Amino acid sequence: MKLETKSLVLMAVAIVINVVVGQIAVWIKLPLYVDAVGTVLVGILAGPFAGALTGVLTNLIWGLISDPVAAAFFPVSLVIGALAGILARMGWFKSVGMTVAAGAVIGVISTIVAVPIIVYMFGGVTGAGTDFATAYLLAVGQELVQSVAIANLVQNLADKILTCLIAWLIVKRLPMRFTSGFAFYGYTKA
Repeated sequence: MKLETKSLVLMAVAIVINVVVGQIAVWIKLPLYVDAVGTVLVGILAGPFAGALTGVLTNLIWGLISDPVAAAFFPVSLVIGALAGILARMGWFKSVGMTVAAGAVIGVISTIVAVPIIVYMFGGVTGAGTDFATAYLLAVGQELVQSVAIANLVQNLADKILTCLIAWLIVKRLPMRFTSGFAFYGYTKA
């Protein structure tokens, strides 16, 4: 699939946004990742392929330059970008309510993809803010997979809803002369 220059430039900017915001969240141990705003933004404007590619490239670049753990989660970012584009095509980013619903869907599905990576590659501990909740759930008798799944589902719902709302607000605030050239922009109009 060929991507337009406008989409490639947006993807590059989105990757920088993802890495910088995500790394700040890691450094200050936020309980949210907020590292997919750019990925969702690209998915909304340029579609699922561009969104998925942005997610994958973000995690691979981030993993190479500062946080090797990030590279392992490229499948999660791929799913986030693809789902953002698919849901945008279906009109799920037309209003605040639909955007919240899109964030919830992305949060649930990204959790399903992330849990096996967290459990089998990292033994349930990645150094993220959810590790505290996972440790607590383990301490009160939950199994490892359940602890990771519950902690990450709660975190991912809040994170992906916030991420989708931020990306949606950015799309709504961008000048029409910029956004109207993107294939998927028309699907976000109310």
